[in-house]
Amino acid sequence: MLTRERGELTQLEEDVVKSLADHETLAANIEAEFAERRTVGERLSDRLASFGGSWTFITLFFVALLIWMVFNIVVAARSQFDPYPFILLNLVLSCLAAIQAPIIMMSQKRQEAKDRLRSENDYRVNLKAELEIRHLHEKIDHILTRQWERLAEIQEIQLEMMQDLPAKTR
Repeated sequence: MLTRERGELTQLEEDVVKSLADHETLAANIEAEFAERRTVGERLSDRLASFGGSWTFITLFFVALLIWMVFNIVVAARSQFDPYPFILLNLVLSCLAAIQAPIIMMSQKRQEAKDRLRSENDYRVNLKAELEIRHLHEKIDHILTRQWERLAEIQEIQLEMMQDLPAKTR
């Protein structure tokens, strides 16, 4: 049926048809499979990206900036550690942004790969469900056709019996 509609089947579609024939379940836990294949660096970058995008990070970062500025304004009068335009602070912030951006991009890239696997799994499950539903429709159509045939046979028997009834009453 799928070959008639789409022509040549892809490997993915052939896998779905095989699972349909073998009565296999296609649903898979993509999260668990993906988590098993992550390296230590990938796990670390995911955690850093998660923390870097949290309110905890924003709050701690804001507090650290305030402490830095207050400390340097108070101490600046005496030792000139990082006076008012806070050039050292700007350098630290630039370095932080330069490091944080690639970490976030790596995490997003992995999330995209996970989403791609999840959507492929969803496609497989949906295609199998569609084929199963079509198969059920065919079975129901066959049952209905068989019932109509049987009903027609019963009706013929009843007609024959009704035709024989006047002959028996004479």
